[in-house]
Amino acid sequence: MSLSLFIVSESLSDRYFALIDQIVELTLQGKISSVERVYKMLVEQVEIGTGEILERCLSQRIDAAEAQLATKLKAARVLRALKTIEKQWLRWLAENQVAAEISETAQSIIEGDQEDYFLRTVDVLDPNLENPLSTDELIKLADNLQAAAKTQADAQLAQDWQQLATGIKAGLESFTALEGDLVSWMYTGSNFSGFGAEKPNPWRVWGQKITSPLPKQLFQTLAQQQSAKNFATMANNLELRAWIELAILLQYLQRGLVTWYDQQPYNSKFGKELSYSTLLTFASIWCELWQVFVATKPALADGCFLVMLQILRAFAQREDFPLYSGVFASFSGDYLQDTLDYFDEPLKQVEGTEEKARILTLLGYSQRTAGAYDKAIAFHEEALQIAIAANDYACEVASLNHLSRTNVNLKNYSEAIKYSQRALIAARQVGDKLGEANASVNLGYAQVFAARQLDSMAAEDYSEAVRYLEQGVELAVKQGDSQSQAFGHSSLGIAYVILEQPTSAIAALTKGAELAQYSRDVYLQGLSFSYLAEAYYSIEDRSAALAYGSLGMYLLNQINSVEWRQVAGLLSIIQGQIGQEEFNSILGQQRSQIISLIGVDGYDYIPNLLEEYKNS
Repeated sequence: MSLSLFIVSESLSDRYFALIDQIVELTLQGKISSVERVYKMLVEQVEIGTGEILERCLSQRIDAAEAQLATKLKAARVLRALKTIEKQWLRWLAENQVAAEISETAQSIIEGDQEDYFLRTVDVLDPNLENPLSTDELIKLADNLQAAAKTQADAQLAQDWQQLATGIKAGLESFTALEGDLVSWMYTGSNFSGFGAEKPNPWRVWGQKITSPLPKQLFQTLAQQQSAKNFATMANNLELRAWIELAILLQYLQRGLVTWYDQQPYNSKFGKELSYSTLLTFASIWCELWQVFVATKPALADGCFLVMLQILRAFAQREDFPLYSGVFASFSGDYLQDTLDYFDEPLKQVEGTEEKARILTLLGYSQRTAGAYDKAIAFHEEALQIAIAANDYACEVASLNHLSRTNVNLKNYSEAIKYSQRALIAARQVGDKLGEANASVNLGYAQVFAARQLDSMAAEDYSEAVRYLEQGVELAVKQGDSQSQAFGHSSLGIAYVILEQPTSAIAALTKGAELAQYSRDVYLQGLSFSYLAEAYYSIEDRSAALAYGSLGMYLLNQINSVEWRQVAGLLSIIQGQIGQEEFNSILGQQRSQIISLIGVDGYDYIPNLLEEYKNS
């Protein structure tokens, strides 16, 4: 405790001892006829946030009176008076609890090193708290900080505390200015545009509406498809109040969007997908700011890092956290593969927690999608160990399932089978039906590839594998989880392609692609299209093979999945067989179907991808 705070504490102790003695003396004199008078005196003379001092003084007086009960006649009367004060004080606490808590919160921010004011402020703003601060409580917090600033003799401290108060109120005011345009940017055309690349995007709209310099500068940077790192390196306002304002504004925008998406009735999966994207997009902004400031402004960097963790924690704690899929949509219309990579380094600095395990699971899925299989396994193995320690059974089963699938990609089929068997046993033990569905599919999938590696085409060698695949699909259907159904149908279809059963493959893959589109799993959709191309090619339907191959190639390339090259190879073979002119003619005939799924830009980009494949 500093000398100034010690002196204030001593002064308040003297005052509160005098107040207690005054109430006792008036009571003994018969001048206090009701408890309301005692309560009123407490209300008038006890300062908010100093209750601990009053309680200490009152406790000392009660202890002294109890010690004198046997020796002083009036000690019992004094004790009764003190107990009356104590009872009215508890009443005061109950009726002023919120005010007291806010006062304590204000003290928790301003006590300690000045350089940590931003860090401590974002700590109390944490939306994951059991009782997060409401808008009214934030205003009261700002009032408390402002009042503290007025009584602070140190000019620098007073200025900092005033900046804290100003920043909080400015953040709320900025959000009020943007609240009417929280989702208006989505309705610029005739159709709901979501997070596509269409203009205007949210950053552009918000940047035009807001007047506060720092948020405006950030929004303008993001609207130009530039990284938040660019904003951080050129931010011309590093005042404490500006960063407090930005933290509150971004939190309210993020929470508002997530709430809105979660409540959309037209397509719950679509809404949830955009909720995931929103959380990761805002987390990535703070992550990028941390990366810039960590070397130059460590105190500011610590606050940015904490906000990122708060958002990731909120995401990981969602009941619908996507343990079995990736998240690829973002505000810019680009995919989040690179954005997810940003969390690799900062997460290494976080202790093992249930939330960390879940984020690592998501990162591992994304790395597998991009073909970084060794990195994916590292993520999933770490997530598995953390999940086991945290008794997060759903994440444990998911990690085992992902390790199985990734080992298939690495052609380690025996390892893949072992992981899927462990996942299946664990899922059944804890009643995780979704995990069981995925484990069944993974086990069948791994067995198909293991048999294929042995060059066996005997139906009996595949019967058990197909049975597991079909069981997994059936379980996923019962769970009503479209992503797991898409995964099951796609895997079953791939197995049928390997078994050279194109009719069954086409039926399963078509269903898989449809469900993947519904659940917004771009990877599964692209993979299903790619194998549909192979199935149609095997029955010499080059037109369908070309259409589905083009769709699969484009979608997989857009999320940086190395598997786009496999289908590009098939399209190049078709092109060589029928000639460039016939190839272009068939592609033109399929134009409307292709555009309906990937747009005109996607259609026009197909020849470029084929050229890139041939030149690599």
